[in-house]
Amino acid sequence: MNEKPQNNSKLIAENRKARYDYTILEDIEAGMVLTGTEVKSLRTGRVSISDAHAGEIQGELWLLNLTIPEYKQGNRFNHEPKRPRKLLLHQKQLGKLLGQIRIKGLTVIPLKMYFNARGIAKILLGLGKGKKEYEKRETIKKRDWQREQRELLKHGKN
Repeated sequence: MNEKPQNNSKLIAENRKARYDYTILEDIEAGMVLTGTEVKSLRTGRVSISDAHAGEIQGELWLLNLTIPEYKQGNRFNHEPKRPRKLLLHQKQLGKLLGQIRIKGLTVIPLKMYFNARGIAKILLGLGKGKKEYEKRETIKKRDWQREQRELLKHGKN
């Protein structure tokens, strides 16, 4: 189930804070049910996935709090910017995800949104567990130490 976007895909948005706030256990690629003006707005690259998360509504997985701003030329056919959007997954994937959300208390967070090689909007979801404050501090320490190591190796060879 570890599916990642291919090299020939166009990145729309990335949630860089998700890997800081959550320990990501698994990546899942999913499709979304979108309207025409939403896709046009995505093509302009104006989307916010930092506050978004996936949740269960009547046995289906929905993307909540995803902000896709209205398309300027959309006039009366425009969409609501924060409406819930249905996620498209295989039945086995859906069952597995919903089970892990219900039983283990894990969270589904969007990591990246992109257009695949065929021009279809996809979203990379991460199944994760929230980090505690001390785990976040450890992450910062590790990142700083790796940065220092790179600098030492870089300057040590000159």
